[in-house]
Amino acid sequence: MSHTQSSDVAVIGGGLAGLAAATYLARAGKSVTLFEKARELGGRASTHTKGEFRFNLGPHALYRGGRGAKVLKELGISFSGGVPNASNGYAIFQGKKHTLPGGFVSLLTTGLLGLSAKFELAQLLGSIAKIDAHKIQHITVTQWLEQTIRHPQVRALVQTLFRLSTYGNDPQHQSAGAALAQLQLALADNVWYVDGGWQTLVDGLRDAAQSAGVRIVSEAKIAGIDCDGAVRGVCLADGSRHAATSVVLAVGPHDAADLLPPEKSAALHEWAAQAKPVHAACLDVGLSRLPRPKAGFALGIDQPLYFSVHSTIAKLGPKDGAMIHVGKYLDPSEDADPHQDEHELEGLLDLMQPGWREVILERRFLPHMMVTNAHVTAAAGGIAGRPGPAVPDIARLYVA
Repeated sequence: MSHTQSSDVAVIGGGLAGLAAATYLARAGKSVTLFEKARELGGRASTHTKGEFRFNLGPHALYRGGRGAKVLKELGISFSGGVPNASNGYAIFQGKKHTLPGGFVSLLTTGLLGLSAKFELAQLLGSIAKIDAHKIQHITVTQWLEQTIRHPQVRALVQTLFRLSTYGNDPQHQSAGAALAQLQLALADNVWYVDGGWQTLVDGLRDAAQSAGVRIVSEAKIAGIDCDGAVRGVCLADGSRHAATSVVLAVGPHDAADLLPPEKSAALHEWAAQAKPVHAACLDVGLSRLPRPKAGFALGIDQPLYFSVHSTIAKLGPKDGAMIHVGKYLDPSEDADPHQDEHELEGLLDLMQPGWREVILERRFLPHMMVTNAHVTAAAGGIAGRPGPAVPDIARLYVA
């Protein structure tokens, strides 16, 4: 086996996590080499240019109060964007549009809820920030909704908000505490839609990594981890070996487990077996204009659907154009039908923006987009049950 250059740390994966980890390590004085199997960096944070439009891989939102935003600030990654406002949004129930309760006036006027349900929702939203999410990590979303909320319509609306804030549609397994904590974060600080798409963040992290001295190697597939109870380096698919005293795996659980056999790291394989991935069907369209300028946001109540005109908030296309993301939060217990899902998403566009077909310039359908590698489940103990970063059975092997 031939040898390439050595470094203190090898980072596997050039997405946001890998780039951020590499930058922190390099700034701490370590020599770092980052390997990315694709030609371009970014992974699921990549933004693709189609005509004059910037297509994220489905709808992306950066939580203003989340840890990701704090990491970007610490690393000095600058970006611009806008904060969406759901006060003029719609709730879709049984194929009809209703005012989405986003404030006092909209709660009073919406036809979605009866008077008693409105009162219960108002009480819940007024107290939701005070609920201790740590105490309900071990129960599921379904259990918590049934125990806490009396009106079925209110339960359905709160579950819709959980889908929105976590991108997940698995209430029978999802941790109520994890979902509630994310909803609290969304209600407290809202999110950013990023100008130019999330490629802006990728490019900023790449520049920060390179400025810190990180060596980035693209189109480099890692075949395995060289270890004997402790990390010695990484083996590349071309037969070469890169020596390193530590390795960070910034890849998905299954990709990480594939790099070591079970007899060398039972932990990685156990994490991969337990991971319940989250998927969504995404239809993204670029229009020359917006047929209904005031219809910018909608959520399905009885169906797990999402609609948002991101270009009214962030710069993602030409001046008069419209970049719309429509999505369906997929249920992992059901077999997805891509043709039916695409038809359903087109129907939501017909409802919200009739005439969109006459002004469409670009479109892309992603039938089974990976949103996140692992749902936070109640069975695993919620947030506290998440693995990492240290892999317990291999010294100096970490996951990001």
